[in-house]
Amino acid sequence: MEDVLVPIFICTILPIAIVWLVGRVRKHETDKKTEIMLKAIENGAQIDTQLFKSKQSTRSIKQELMDKFTGACVTSFMGVAFLVIGLVNQSNPGMFKGMWFIETALSAGAILMAIGFALFLSYLVSRRTLAKEIEAEDKNQEK
Repeated sequence: MEDVLVPIFICTILPIAIVWLVGRVRKHETDKKTEIMLKAIENGAQIDTQLFKSKQSTRSIKQELMDKFTGACVTSFMGVAFLVIGLVNQSNPGMFKGMWFIETALSAGAILMAIGFALFLSYLVSRRTLAKEIEAEDKNQEK
């Protein structure tokens, strides 16, 4: 029974709780901003229209490319680790006795390696495609 509960909690209840909490935080922020605006309107004060505008990312193209590269490295290394664990378990059964993920280590490793490879390809293609934009962004930052 315990073997089933942990994956259920991690794969279903935890993501639902995270999404619910993020939604509540955003709703609370919007309610606070609305309350401030209503009080400002009631008092006849100047209203700052920037308060409700969404925050735009100030991340550069280089930073976003490095995030892709970092994601590619992390998922690839995790994939390699899972593949190694799966291969060691096949050659020496019983070494990782009691770990619930051992049966799926090879497939999880293959999936993570595929994701890492796809992110790395995406990084390479984006870097080549956005080379002119990166140069223009660098020139703007130097000024």
